[in-house]
Amino acid sequence: MKQDTAGTLYLCATPIGNLEDITLRTLKLLESVDVIAAEDTRNTLKLLNRYEIKTPMTSYHEHNKIGKGPFLVEKLLSGENIALVTDAGMPGISDPGADLVKLCYEAGVSVTVAPGASAAVVALVLSGLDTRRFVFEGFLPSDKKERRLVLDTLEKEHRTMIFYEAPHRLLDTLEELARVFGSNRESAAIRELTKKFEEVRRESLENQIAYFKENTPKGEFVLVIEGLSLETQKKEAQASWEEVSIPEHIQRYLQQGLTEKDAMKQAAKDRGVSKRDIYKEYKTNE
Repeated sequence: MKQDTAGTLYLCATPIGNLEDITLRTLKLLESVDVIAAEDTRNTLKLLNRYEIKTPMTSYHEHNKIGKGPFLVEKLLSGENIALVTDAGMPGISDPGADLVKLCYEAGVSVTVAPGASAAVVALVLSGLDTRRFVFEGFLPSDKKERRLVLDTLEKEHRTMIFYEAPHRLLDTLEELARVFGSNRESAAIRELTKKFEEVRRESLENQIAYFKENTPKGEFVLVIEGLSLETQKKEAQASWEEVSIPEHIQRYLQQGLTEKDAMKQAAKDRGVSKRDIYKEYKTNE
C-alpha cells in the first residue's frame, strides 16, 4: 500500500557512452530530486558537470546495498524524492537497482522510470541478428563451473542471446560459447557502444576466437549470439531417431496408447519421412 507522504524513486537511464544520449525528462529529474543514488559517484559526477547539475549524490552499489538500501527507503518514506542511476544505461539491469525497487514496493514507496539507453537493446539492433525474440543473460558467472552450468542450460535456446563481458574474459567466454553452441554459430561482438571507437564484429564464433587471439580485446563488450534455428532443431531431433529401428519406434508409441495408424504417423513426423515409407518398413519387419 502506497505511503501518502512518501517520495518517489525514479529509475533514470543514463548514457551508455555518448553523454548526449540522455532525455530532457531525465535531466529535469536529476536536477529536481532531493538526492541522486549513483553506482559510482565519480562516474556520475562527469555527467552532472556536463549539464551543470548540482544535486547531491550518495553511493548505492553491489557492495553497500544491504545497508544502504533500507537507508534510502527511509529517506523516501520521509518524503524525499530519489533518482537512481547506474554507471551506464538502465538501473536494475545487471546492477543492484532491482533490489532497491523490491524494497520500495515492500515499503509502499512509488517507483517509476525515466527510460533511455540500454546496452543490451542497442547491441541487439546493431547485431543484424534476429530481434523478434531474444533472451538477456547479462554477465556470466566468473566461476568456470558455474559458467558452464549456465551455458549448458542454453544449449538448445532458439532465441537470440545477449551477454555482457569484460575484455579480460572475452576470449575464454567465446571459447565456452563455441563449445556449447558450435564454432559455426553466428555472433556479433560489439564494443564501445555509442563511443568514438564503436565496433561491430559480425562473425562465426570460430572467427571471433581467431581474431581476438591475434588482437587484444579492449573496452566493454556485448555479445549477441544467434539462437538454434528451428530447422537445425528439427534435423537434430530427426537424427536422434536414426539408431532406433522403425518397428521399435512405432512400438514405443503403441505402448503409450496410440493406435497403430497414429503411431506410424508420429514416427514419420519424427523422422521427417513419408508415412508410406514407415508403413512399408514396419510391415516388412512384422
